[in-house]
Order: sequence, then structure tokens, then C-alpha cells
Amino acid sequence: MIRGLLTVTVAALVLGLGIGLGLGLSGFLPDRRIATPVAPLAVSVAPEGSEEAATIALFRNARDSVVSIATSAARRGLFGMVTAEVPLGAGSGFIWDGNGHVVTNAHVIRGATAAVVTLADGRSFDARLVGRDERHDLAVLRIRGSDLPPPLPLAPPEPPEVGARVLAIGNPFGLDWTLTTGIVSALDREIPGRGGTSIRGVIQTDAAINPGNSGGPLLDSAGRIIGVNTAIYSPSGGSAGIGFAVPVAAVQRVVPQLIRTGRYSPPSLGLVFDPRLNALANRQGLAGVVVLDVPSGSAAAQAGIEPAEILRDGRIRTGDVIVAVEGARVETLDDLLAALEAREIGQTVRVTLWDGARERDVALPLVAEG
Repeated sequence: MIRGLLTVTVAALVLGLGIGLGLGLSGFLPDRRIATPVAPLAVSVAPEGSEEAATIALFRNARDSVVSIATSAARRGLFGMVTAEVPLGAGSGFIWDGNGHVVTNAHVIRGATAAVVTLADGRSFDARLVGRDERHDLAVLRIRGSDLPPPLPLAPPEPPEVGARVLAIGNPFGLDWTLTTGIVSALDREIPGRGGTSIRGVIQTDAAINPGNSGGPLLDSAGRIIGVNTAIYSPSGGSAGIGFAVPVAAVQRVVPQLIRTGRYSPPSLGLVFDPRLNALANRQGLAGVVVLDVPSGSAAAQAGIEPAEILRDGRIRTGDVIVAVEGARVETLDDLLAALEAREIGQTVRVTLWDGARERDVALPLVAEG
């Protein structure tokens, strides 16, 4: 009786386990059910027509036209002989035209005696310096090779809208061909430049820009260049979401001149100014630009403009002070240079002068800076 009960109990236990485990046993016992085919789920990483797909396509189209730039400086030994080329720095740039011209920042090549440009396909070329303009932190190099990438298109010179989507491609920290995205955060920013002047009209963006991005393009959503990445604001040295780019309007003015002549000559009134003297005068409360010298025979001399005079005791007696251009007030030398640069050589402008007693207007032609 006990044996029979034991047999029944064991059988019930096995049956219960089979029912209780269900799917668990199916991994060990043959499953004779007929499987119904299931169509694979179509998953698209970037759905057609989406912003993501547009970003991917833009990067693919622009990537090859962005370059990496490595610079070095000659180390000199005894008697000034070159003994080695020491790595100096790295940056970014982009193809400008079909003649192998490459645009980058002036500070990327500052102090360098050699530069190597590397393309996205891995080819490297020794670069020759064509020209640079420290005032706008722009420089042009040239490489020679066959089957070079096409140039990137330029956006119209009009500034973009705040909030417009932007993309930056460059080589931050040596991480080649990195893409970051963001928006135009602000316009008409001013950042310190070389030679006591400022770079004006700069675009501010929150697209991540880090050391090594310098000289790379800032693109709009159509893949056109709206600026050249040039600087960041960062207490730590890394991206803090505040980057700056030289606007394409300045690039279009400066780069062609650098290619033609090796230097940038902005429009000038043909007068002589001294940044330090003018800064001192501004600090003492004088609003305007002190004329230091008037070349004889110039249009300014014919217009009767009087320069400042240095007295015997070392003090300076101001002559004519420029206080406006075409009715727009100028208070510093930077204001004057910015007002002139927006115009063309050969154009005549109305300049307002103050001689200490009254204001008067004269018409002066703009000439190339000497």
C-alpha cells in the first residue's frame, strides 16, 4: 500500500513539474509545434527626411573638404644651424578652391616654420604659407596634389539668425574629423585680436569647440560656411558652450586678398593714427580718433585736415579729431577701423572732424592701407 502510494505521488510530482515549469522545460524537450515566420522589424537609425538624416548627409558631404594641420618649428643649434623640427601645434582648416588653397586661423601657424596638411583620405602634403592677417586671425596655405577634395560652399555675407542650427567639423585634441552641433547663440560679439585691435562681428555658438578646432568651418544647415572657428571662452581650457567664429563676410573680404598679394590691406583714409596715443586720449575723456599725421599731397591734406602737434614739454596738442563716418559716431580707433572695413577701396566717405571748437564734414576717398 505504501509502495503504491509512493508511485502515485512521484507520478503526480513529475506531472506537476511539467505543468509548472512550462516554458522552462521547452528548452530541454523537443518542441514539435510549427513555428510561424515573423517578418523582421524594419529599424532605421536615421529615418528619411529627419534632422538626423540631414546631419549625417551633411557631414558625409563636407568631411573630405576639412583638413587637419600639424605645425612644427625649427630648432637651431650652434651657429644658428637648424638641427631638428620640433612639433609645435595642431589645428583644422578647409579647402578654399580648386588650386589647393587651404584656409585656417593665423594663430594655428603662428611661430611655425613648417606645416603638414592631412586630408580625410589619409594623404599628407607639405604646405606653403600664402599669406595671413592677424587682425582677423585668418591665414591661407597652399598644397599641391592631384584629385583634391572640392571646396566648401560659402553662405551669403548676411549674418545668420540667432537660433539657427550650426555644425562644426574639426580636430579637437587631435581627434580627427569630429562633428559637433549647436545653434547660433549670439551675433556681433567682439573678441581680442592682435596688435591692439579687436575682431568684431564675431558669431557666438554653443556647438562644442575645443583646442584643435581652430581654423575649421562652422556650417549652416545647408552645409555652407558661415564662419571660421577661432576661439573659445573657457575657464578650464575645454569647451564651456561658448565658442566664436570669424563671420564669412570677413572671410570673403580677407582671403581673396591674401591669395592675390599675401597680405590684407583694408580700406584706409590715408591718415596716420597711433593706437597707444588714441587709447590714452580716450582714457582721458576724449571721444574720437586723434589724427597723428597727414601725408603731404594726400586728399586729406588738400581737405585741410590738421594733425596733432607734439609740444616742447612733451605734451600733445590735438589737431583734428575724427568723431563720425557717414554720420555714425566713432569713439575709438577700433570703431573707425570697423566703420571703414565695411566699405570698399575707391569709395568716398563723409568724415566728421572736431577741432576743439566746432565740427565740420569733409569727403575723403578710401585707399588701400599702406
